[in-house]
Amino acid sequence: MAALAIGIAATTTTTFSIRTILTQAHTRPRISCVHEWDPEGILGAPQTGHIARREFRRRLERDAEARDAFEQHVREERERRRALRLSRVIPDNPEDMIEYFLNTEAQEIEFEIARMRPRLDTEFFSHLQFEIGQIRFAVSKTEYMEDRLIELETLQKALQEGIEANDKMQADLITAKNSLTKILTSKDVKTALLEMVEKNELNRSLLTLLDENIANAHKDNQKPAADFMEKLRAAVLKYMTV
Repeated sequence: MAALAIGIAATTTTTFSIRTILTQAHTRPRISCVHEWDPEGILGAPQTGHIARREFRRRLERDAEARDAFEQHVREERERRRALRLSRVIPDNPEDMIEYFLNTEAQEIEFEIARMRPRLDTEFFSHLQFEIGQIRFAVSKTEYMEDRLIELETLQKALQEGIEANDKMQADLITAKNSLTKILTSKDVKTALLEMVEKNELNRSLLTLLDENIANAHKDNQKPAADFMEKLRAAVLKYMTV
């Protein structure tokens, strides 16, 4: 979700909140290149000869080590985020909610919007707008007030875009669940898919829902169900692109 259009890319090892992004905007993330990593075979086939074969073998070993290290890093980052989410205490008033979002990592804003969606209501945004107005129309502004205004306006925009994307995603998910139920209960899947094409009821959300079902089936060792869902996904994708 492109809820936070701040203009900075954050890696999984470096985390930024809205506040830290704004205060560190003058810095640029360093880009590194690792030439040894070539899983797609971009460097081409190994050359003939004993030395070339040894070098190719070493490259494969390095690729395997890099892949293992990356997968380990992903697992650690996933666990770190899970622990962080559990440790965060959700505030119960608009003032604290503003500070909560300002200090939340940018990568976690999407999750927090979904979790706190019912509380991001008219009362919250009225309070946020009131604070913005107080600073914007102040007779004289300090440097702190100017910085605070930028923070609040950035947060307001990020939350509004995030809520819009979240609400659309939830609506699409409901439609996707209804579509999947319709397909699964139909006596003729092909006919059902054609009818849904005419009504524009096939979309990416349905594919995502099928992917989740396929993953869960594999996780539970339900191979027949997984195979059926994979065939159904291929059929949905085919009719989406017709």
